[in-house]
Amino acid sequence: MSKGLDKHKHRSESLSYFGKDLVRRSGSHCELCNASGTKLSIFEVPPVPKEPDFEHCIFICDTCKEQIEKPKTLTLDHWRCLNTSAWSTVPAVQVMSVLMIDQLINSVKENEWLQDLKEQLYLTEEIQEWVTSAQSAK
Repeated sequence: MSKGLDKHKHRSESLSYFGKDLVRRSGSHCELCNASGTKLSIFEVPPVPKEPDFEHCIFICDTCKEQIEKPKTLTLDHWRCLNTSAWSTVPAVQVMSVLMIDQLINSVKENEWLQDLKEQLYLTEEIQEWVTSAQSAK
């Protein structure tokens, strides 16, 4: 096996250890859109640390994951959930929500509700720094 494949396998195995804790934290719901009864997977919120870190992980549905990873597939109505997830007490969920708000503001014309939501948000210094470092890492 190649080194890259070994690293990926090791990272995937390490992330899988967070599964039970993420299920407990999320209540088996997508932490962004609150979907239940659907397949959920672990998603690492950027910037991704060298070693897997539970605090950088969220549990999301395939719809959210696909739209995050393939921005051309964004469906604005799906992301109305940001009105709730942006206020999450889980820092990684809040950071991912803010990143999605910014991405949608930059790619969708009808974004007045997103602008309003962004103006209403209170971000701690720590969360703002995380958002800024994630945006810089792109």
